[in-house]
Amino acid sequence: MPRSRSQQISIDDTPYYHCISRCVRRAFLCGEDELTGNSYEHRRGWIEKRLLFLASVFGIDVCSYAVMSNHLHVVLHINQEEAKNWSTLEVLRRWHKLHKGTLFTQQYLKGEALHDFALTLVEASADTFRHRLMDISWFMKELNEPIARQANAEDACTGRFWEGRFKSQALLDEAALIACMAYVDLNPIRAKMSDTPEDSDFTSIKKRINSAKENHQPKILFPFVGHPRNDMPDGLPFLLQDYLALVDITGRIIREGKKCAIDASLLPILQRLNISSDNWLCIATQFGEKTGGVVGKETAVAHYCESNQRQRKPRLQSCHLLR
Repeated sequence: MPRSRSQQISIDDTPYYHCISRCVRRAFLCGEDELTGNSYEHRRGWIEKRLLFLASVFGIDVCSYAVMSNHLHVVLHINQEEAKNWSTLEVLRRWHKLHKGTLFTQQYLKGEALHDFALTLVEASADTFRHRLMDISWFMKELNEPIARQANAEDACTGRFWEGRFKSQALLDEAALIACMAYVDLNPIRAKMSDTPEDSDFTSIKKRINSAKENHQPKILFPFVGHPRNDMPDGLPFLLQDYLALVDITGRIIREGKKCAIDASLLPILQRLNISSDNWLCIATQFGEKTGGVVGKETAVAHYCESNQRQRKPRLQSCHLLR
């Protein structure tokens, strides 16, 4: 029996999750339909714009993403501490970018005087909104539903646009996180939609590369902040230049169809995470096929199963690849 979403997502175990949404029947509803010649490529822009807008509203950071012709990949980070520190005013300001809220929350935002009972209701509403703004299910709902309505309106039709609910994977450690991010960023190259990461439209890697050329990181994406250390700021625990080199070399091998191994000495990330180059090529190109709902090294998966009372362990094939 499938597990409920609340049981799949455990912030105590990991704040990182890989989410996938597919178009109904996996039809080319966001790309180009080869049968009819109709192009829906502009819808990929809708999705990217909405995704990055939500990253500015939610207490959830976007680590990587790729908007493909018939599906979407996104790696998310739940920033629970940030959301908990928001004031009531900040929570309401963010929520009202998405919804109207209540009469009392609208009055509160306008600075109008409220009776004590109304203030109590405002605080209760803010508490509810705060939890929603750090909930991945709400994030994906706010992403997918407006896109579906917009696409159906353009097609003058009704019915599903997305193939049911999104799929999610818990990324339990740094090895799982970096492998999943690279897998997502290399999706267009693997699908032969582009030749290089910098040419991959509607992806986080292109946005990061364009910003790196100007010596900064895109503010809308979760930043790379270097190796783990004391007093570490919020961000991905890797060096940006190491990650870009990793994706570039892996992308070249995928594009050219080579079966050669990567020289691990050239890639500090693989050295630090103790992932062999052969295993890296396998996991970076077949992450979706080789992994289940929980991804990490065997000890991390075992701890996750124990803490979440899961008797049946997820497939362990990926555990051996992440070493």
